[in-house]
Amino acid sequence: QVQLQESGPGLVKPSQTLSLTCTVSGDSITTSGGAWRWIRQPPGRGLEWIGSLTAEDNAYYSPSLKSRISISRDTSKNQFTLQLTSVTPEDTAVYYCAQREGYWGQGTQVTVSS
Repeated sequence: QVQLQESGPGLVKPSQTLSLTCTVSGDSITTSGGAWRWIRQPPGRGLEWIGSLTAEDNAYYSPSLKSRISISRDTSKNQFTLQLTSVTPEDTAVYYCAQREGYWGQGTQVTVSS
């Protein structure tokens, strides 16, 4: 069974960098053909895809966040990481990591506030 777990700070100050890590078990993030995604849901709004990283280490980002987002990985720990710079309160959301094939983490609340 594939399991994903998000981790990182729940509170980030405006203008700082949001950093979250997804730890994967049950599958390797380098398995050929796989892809690993970050999705978020702001309060009262729908799910928003924000970026993906393939097993071949190719990154794809939401156009609206392209200037601020970076997704990378640590294969020795089977983890991939989201970094979102220059955050504002509009970045407040529940953040999820997910496998393209269907498994999701439980999500983690991130609040941007001073």
